[in-house]
Amino acid sequence: MAHHASAKKRIKQDAKKRLQNRYYKKSTRTAIQKLREMEDAKAASEYYPKVVSMIDKLAKKNIWHKNKASNLKSNLSKHVKNLAS
Repeated sequence: MAHHASAKKRIKQDAKKRLQNRYYKKSTRTAIQKLREMEDAKAASEYYPKVVSMIDKLAKKNIWHKNKASNLKSNLSKHVKNLAS
C-alpha cells in the first residue's frame, strides 16, 4: 500500500487512465473489425479514414506501438483496395 499522498494520487490517476485506454483500444478494435467485415467498396473507403485516425491516436499516445499501427493501417488499406477492384 502507498505511504505517501502523491503515491496514492498516482494510483488513482493510473486506474482512471487504464480505463480510458481500455475503452479507446476496444472501440478501435471494434471499428477495425467492422471495416474488415465490409463488402461495399464505397462504404469501406468512407469509413477507412475514421479508423486510421483512431489507430493514429492510439499510436501517438503510446497505447499501441507505432509499428503495430503502421501494419494495421497497411493491411486495412490493402483490404479497401481489394474491395474496389
